[in-house]
Amino acid sequence: MNWIILIIAGLFEIAWAVGIKYTEGFSKLIPSVFTIICMIISMGLLAYAVKQIPVGTAYAVWTGIGAVGTAIFGMILFNESKEFVRIFFIFLIVVGIVGLKIFSANE
Repeated sequence: MNWIILIIAGLFEIAWAVGIKYTEGFSKLIPSVFTIICMIISMGLLAYAVKQIPVGTAYAVWTGIGAVGTAIFGMILFNESKEFVRIFFIFLIVVGIVGLKIFSANE
């Protein structure tokens, strides 16, 4: 269950990271409120998950989900680079996340 919570925390990290783009320096109220709420939820769920998952593993997975998801959304929403090399390195982050899950003992 803690891994599911950690994944959800990572999804909220993607939401706040993408949301920051829409806040325009926190000058727009609705996107700013959305972004701050997502930050709070993401951190809260991460804090809950580290009760059972080692903090180093949980943090690496959480940031990995956020980095991969934000990079993908950046390509889709903001027309960021879709070069093969960039996608390859994003894939390597995914491999690292999966490896941490597979080789984490007793979680």
